[in-house]
Formats: sequence, structure tokens, C-alpha cells
Amino acid sequence: MTILISLLVALAAVWTLAYVGAPLIAWTVAAAVYVGGLYALGAIGPTGALIAAGIGVPLALLFNVPALRRAIVSKPIFKGFKAVLPPMSDTEREALEAGDVWWEAEMFRGKPDWQYLLDFQRTRLTDEEQGFLENETERLCEMLDEWQITQELNDLPEEVWQYIRDNRFFAMLIPKEHGGLGFSAVAQSTIVSKIATRSLTAAVTVMVPNSLGPGELLVHYGTEEQQKRWLPGLADGSEIPCFGLTGPEAGSDAGSIPDVGIVCKGEHEGKETLGIRLSFAKRWITLAPVATVVGLAFKLYDPDGLLGNNEELGITCALIPADHPGVEIGRRHFPGAFMNGPINGRDVFIPIDWIIGGPEKAGGGWRMLVECLSAGRGISLPALASAASKTSYRMTGAFGRLRRQFKTPVGKFEGVQEASARIAGLNYKMEAARLLTASGVDHCAPSVVTAMAKYHMTEWMREIVNHAMDIHGGRGIQHGPRNYLVAPYQSIPIAITVEGANILTRSLMIFGQGAIRCHPYVFPEMEAARNDDLKAFDRLLWSHVGYSVNRGARALTLGLTGARLAKAPVDGPAAPYFRELTRMSAALAFASDVTMGMLGGELKRKERLSARLGDVLSNLYFASATLKYFEDEGRQAADVPHMEWVLQDCLHNIDVAFDKFFRNFPNRVVGRFLRFMVFPTGRSYVEPSDKLASVIADAMLEPGAFRDRMTADAYFGKAADDVTGRMEVAFDTLVKVEPLYNKFAKAVAKGQAKGFTVAEQLASCVDAGILSREEAKQVEDFDALRYDAILTDSFTHEYLTDRAAGGHEDVAQESRVA
Repeated sequence: MTILISLLVALAAVWTLAYVGAPLIAWTVAAAVYVGGLYALGAIGPTGALIAAGIGVPLALLFNVPALRRAIVSKPIFKGFKAVLPPMSDTEREALEAGDVWWEAEMFRGKPDWQYLLDFQRTRLTDEEQGFLENETERLCEMLDEWQITQELNDLPEEVWQYIRDNRFFAMLIPKEHGGLGFSAVAQSTIVSKIATRSLTAAVTVMVPNSLGPGELLVHYGTEEQQKRWLPGLADGSEIPCFGLTGPEAGSDAGSIPDVGIVCKGEHEGKETLGIRLSFAKRWITLAPVATVVGLAFKLYDPDGLLGNNEELGITCALIPADHPGVEIGRRHFPGAFMNGPINGRDVFIPIDWIIGGPEKAGGGWRMLVECLSAGRGISLPALASAASKTSYRMTGAFGRLRRQFKTPVGKFEGVQEASARIAGLNYKMEAARLLTASGVDHCAPSVVTAMAKYHMTEWMREIVNHAMDIHGGRGIQHGPRNYLVAPYQSIPIAITVEGANILTRSLMIFGQGAIRCHPYVFPEMEAARNDDLKAFDRLLWSHVGYSVNRGARALTLGLTGARLAKAPVDGPAAPYFRELTRMSAALAFASDVTMGMLGGELKRKERLSARLGDVLSNLYFASATLKYFEDEGRQAADVPHMEWVLQDCLHNIDVAFDKFFRNFPNRVVGRFLRFMVFPTGRSYVEPSDKLASVIADAMLEPGAFRDRMTADAYFGKAADDVTGRMEVAFDTLVKVEPLYNKFAKAVAKGQAKGFTVAEQLASCVDAGILSREEAKQVEDFDALRYDAILTDSFTHEYLTDRAAGGHEDVAQESRVA
């Protein structure tokens, strides 16, 4: 019995020390106290105590005296670690070092500081930014007709181009001192998103100069002379920028660009000048056909040592006037109506001081691109996704209440609600993620967070728009000026592909970059090994061991207790979800450590494993963003079911990702061990219930403050002949007259309303005293709006064969029965 009690005490002590993350000296003291206690209680005799001391004292000295530990234990490990450490190219190093680590690191490391998240101040629009959104942006949206733009002009109207220039839409990120607007990332995101609810073409046109482009590069890296030369023109619209990065041989792998520049001497403006001779072939460059200034990325070589002793300088960025001799520009690709095209050049000579940042920035282009692309990736594509989401949410809710099948609004059908609940839940998550991510960009340059936002938010866009199309049926698939879904639907492949193709972003970037950047020890250990710094490696290694033991103990303990030991920073409906996320954060930290330890550099090639751990990290981030949004919005009652749906969905996604990860882990024994540590009582999370889904699906059909908040800062028309306005007007009218309309429909169903047309049936209801004349008039007016809202367009043959011959035409109203 004494032995059993002693073992239980030892197990409890070890578990407690591991769970709290006790330092090595605490373990040493605890072991000494334990042995001393056993001796004092007579559980062991003098011989046993001596044996324990003979083993324990040398071990204590070995691990607690740094010099001994380094020489005997750490040195052989250090040697082996250096032998298996994978090589790292300069571009890989720059990509890892570029940008900042932010909130995602807290979710990765297993003990998130929830108070930091709750205290973090979400960026609020200034009065100037709010005014620009409500005035200049509103006016721009009123000017836009996406059907005309995409089907008749294949371009923005000239007056729209001029309005964009005059009102400095291209200069939102350029500081005020250079003539720009100097807006926050949240303001840029909100403005672009609002424009995109009206026109994808205009939104892309506006967002590109405010994302990866010459303006941002000049602001961060340009010389004073370059800033004075270019930024005022970029701000007032007299200069239109584009940036040439991708080409036929280099898309997502931008580091492999074959475009080259050779440092040499040549003639410029009649004088011999030190410069660069460029040859390049760029493709898919937005705004290139209309650009006046081109930012260009290329690999720079200095074979004659004109800049120094380094022959291969690396990726470099330069700024070139579009009309510079040898630059071939102006042709268009056709991904849509927005301007996009190739840029070519052979033996184009430019002065050396056209390098962005001057000659000292030669070879510094990769870091520029990674840092700027990381920030832009968190603003532009999420803004487009948010616009598609808000449009789908509001229009699908209205359509679901207006359109009836079998005498029931289609939005009430359970099959439809399965899809509409996904729209509602993802829209809530989308807004939470957009605001936190853009606020993060205002705070720092979070490279991993923005990769997660770009990938997942464009994937949610794909799902949301597809569900909206399914619910709308024929109303969604017929092209025409009435269709508000076709533009978002056609834009999905663009959003999925640009600024890092989604497949590669998920499988290579999110966890591949996130694990090394977010882990507190891995990258410093790699650097210590490359610098041959045994002292630093020793310190990091044993801190890492303690970290891993602690995260493993936390993951198992929280799994066994259902996360009850985890602390929540709030009370109320969100509290259980804070605890569950803490549990899964510890699980990710431990699983990641074991995986990196087992697979090492091979993990880079295990893309599916990496992608699944990335899915866990991403869902932790988006779940935490949703909790932050819920708290910031004041824990409103209408938000509770939406918050719960998102958190349950994220936890279920984590469960599925972990399950696939464990089942496919190369070493089956380790895979089973990890499964036990993470899910000791079995898989823990299921997808949201049908009951909860019905609640948030029903909310889409209801007018009010919540619906308006979920579609805030979007543009919806106000007139009954507008693409979204006709649905808005019909929906608002239905809300007012629905009791009367239901009374009329009931009379028709019972045969009390005689006649074949709506007019005849309403007259019959008036004669029968079912409706007054005023009520019948309200129903008749609404029914005309309802019918018009669900109609699709039709065209003459001549219009479709030659759209330039005339404007689009409306659909004739036909006689109908209710």
C-alpha cells in the first residue's frame, strides 16, 4: 500500500510540475523533497536513500550546471542537429524574417493571453475616413453599373476613371505629407469592400495601387528624391501605377522569376550612366494597360563588380516610366473588365538610381515584396470576400422571404436553411476576421495572419456565393443587369488565384511559415546552429524541452477534464469556448513540437500534414477573432447564436483536421500517441446542430438592427429599378404588408378569391369583404414589386450579338395569377 501511495504522489507531483511549466531547479528540489520524504516516513531505508542520492545528485549537477550540461549533453545533440538542419536559401530566410509575429503566435504556443486580445483596440474609422466612406465612396457606387462595365464597355466609364483620380482613391495608403489620404488599413478594407458590393471591376482598380504597388514600396523604402518625384502624381491620379512581379514561369513561386538585370554602363539622356540592362516578360499585371509608371521585380547581377564584390545581388525592385524606350505595354489579358495585361522588355537600359531605395537597396527587393504583400494580402482579398458575403447574405435573406414554393417562403425550407445557415455563420465569421486582421495590419505587419485571412476568407467566399446561387436557382444563373450574384460568382477564381494561389498558401505558407515564426524556440535554435553558438543552443534547447513537456501535460490534462481547468477571461455564453480554444491551442503546440522533432526538414515535403496543422492554427485564429468581435459588439442577444455557430464550426474543423493528421502521420505509433494526448476520451467536437442552424437561418429573413449590422458599410440600391434596390424595396414592402398578403394568399388557396389574374382575385376579395380597397391596393402594389424582384432578364438577339449597338432592355410584365 505504501508503494502505491508513493507512486501516486510521484505521479501527481510530476503531472503538476509539468502542467504548471515548473523550471528545472523546481523539478530538482521536488525530487530531493520526495526522496527525503520517503526516507523520513520509512518508505525507504538508508541504503535506498544513498542509492537515490548517488543517482540524483550527479544528474542534478549535470542538468543544473550549464557548463557541465553543455559539454556532456548538449554538445552531441548540437552536432547532430547541425548535421540534419536543412539548408535555407537567402529568399527563404528573408521570407521568414519579413513581417511580424502577432496574435497567431499566442494561439500557436498553447497558452493564449486572452486579456491581450480583449484589450486590443480594434481600429475605428476617423471622422475623415467615415466621411469619405459615406460621401465620396457612396457617390462612386452610385456611378457604377457592373453590367454595363463588364458586358458593354469592358472598362470603367471615363467619368468613373476621372472621379477615382480626382478623389484620390488610388492614394489611400500614401501619407498626407505626400498628398495622399493616409487612411488606416481598416478604412482601406471597408472602402474597397463597399465598392465591391457594387462593382468588382472598380474595387480591383482601386485596391491594387493600395496593395502591392509602387506607392507602398516608395512610402516604405523609396529615397527622398524618389518620393518627391512620384508620390504626388500617384496621389492626385496623374500617375497610374502597376507592379510587374508574376510571369509565365513564376506565379506563386515569385522567387523563381527569370527576369534579369545586368549592372553596366550605358547612355541615358545623352550621358554615360551607371545603370541596369533589363530583359523581362511579365504577365497578369493589373492596371498595366493604363499604367504610366511600372514597378518591376527582377534578379540583379553585377558581373563586373561595378557595385561591389557580390556578383549575384538577388531580387531587386525598380520604378520605370511606362513610356520608357524598350518597355512594351498596353495589351490586355481578359480576366474581366478590370485592366490587366502583359509587360515585356528586352535590353531596356535604366539608370541605377531607379532602383527603389537607390543602389544600396540592390538585392533588397524580396524583403520589400514579402513585407508589402503580407500587409496587402490582409486588406484587399478579404475585402472582396466580405463584399460578396454581405451581398449574398442580404439578398439571399430577402429572396428567401419573397420567393414562395408550395405556399411557403423558400427560406423556411429545412434544405434551404442548411445552405443559408452556412451563409449566415460564415458571414459573421468573415466580418470578425476582416476587422481583426485589418486592425492587426494597422498595428504591425503580421505575415502569417494575413496568409490565413487571404486563403480562408476567399474560400468562404466561394462557399457562400455557391450556396446563394443554389438558393436563388434560375434567378442566380441568368446573366443580366438584374443579377447581383453573377459578378461575385465570376470573381471567385480571381480571388482564389491572386496574391498567392490558395492551394500553395494552405499547404506551404500558413503552417510552414507559421510554425517557425510563431514557435518561441525553433527559429532561434536554427540560428544558433548556423552561427555555431553552442551556449545559446544549450539555453534554447532545454527551455524548448520544458516547453514541450508543459504543452503535452496541458493538452492531456485539459482533454481529460473537458477543458474545465482552463481559465476563461469572461463569464457568459462565450466562456466555455475560450476554455476549449485554450485546450486546442495546447494540443497544437504539443503536436507541432512532436511533428517537427520527428520529421525535421522532411515536414516541408509533407504538404498535406502541414496543411492540416495549418487548418488547426487558422481555425484557432478565426474562432478567437469571433470571440473578440462578440465581446466588442457588446454581447448582444442576436449575436449569441451566430457566435456559437462559428465557434462550434471552428472546433469541428479543428477536430476533423487533427483526425486526418493523426490517421496519416508517417509513424503510426506516434500518430496514435498524439491522438491519445489530444483526444484522450475520443473525438470531442461536432458540427453545429440543425436547431442552431435554423435560428441563424431564420435571422436572415428578418429586418432589423442585426441584419443591418451584418451588412453594414455595403452599398445596396434604393430604387425599385436598381440591381439590388428592387430586392430591397420589395423586401421592405413585404415586411409592412405581409399579414395582408398572407390573408390574400389564404383566400386564394381556399378558393374564396375568384379569377385568374391577381387583379381579378383581389377584386373578388374586396367584394367578399376579405380585404378593404386600400388593403387590396397595398397587396397589388407589393405583388408587382415581388414579381419584378424574382424576374430574370431577357434580350433581343441583336443585343446579344452586338452589345455595342444599344443599351440593355428591361423585361416586360406579364399577366399572372398568385
